[in-house]
Amino acid sequence: MSAAPSAAANPLPLNDYLCFAVYSANLAFGRAYAPILQELGLTSYTQFIALVALSEGDDQSVHSLGSKLFLESNTLTPILKKLEVLGYIKRRRDPKDERVVLVSLTAEGRRVRERARASDLEAACGLGKDFAKVQKAVAKLRDNLIASTSEE
Repeated sequence: MSAAPSAAANPLPLNDYLCFAVYSANLAFGRAYAPILQELGLTSYTQFIALVALSEGDDQSVHSLGSKLFLESNTLTPILKKLEVLGYIKRRRDPKDERVVLVSLTAEGRRVRERARASDLEAACGLGKDFAKVQKAVAKLRDNLIASTSEE
């Protein structure tokens, strides 16, 4: 008979990887939030987080918004174009520097953001009172990963 397989021969199963748990949770967020976002006239979670970020202040540059959302401008620009077509945002060139595009919510974009606030987006997570604790832990994980991969 052969000996029991070594630990090297039996690597961790997929569900034991933290990276897979985070990745698959992200996909599950997309499915759970889809009907909520559809009610708001949004087709993607990234449109929603862009509205949330823009609700923090008007005239944000595309560059600063991209940094806040961890998105490159080539990914963010189509999202902003779609939100503009929907009438939720307005884009304009910065009069001080024509190379910079500034983005703000429109009145309709603010109404959509308020409707999102009123709907129970947190309930889709099913975490109840643990929601804030889990959110902080995941944000710390993200920040630690960014710090560990940043060039110094």
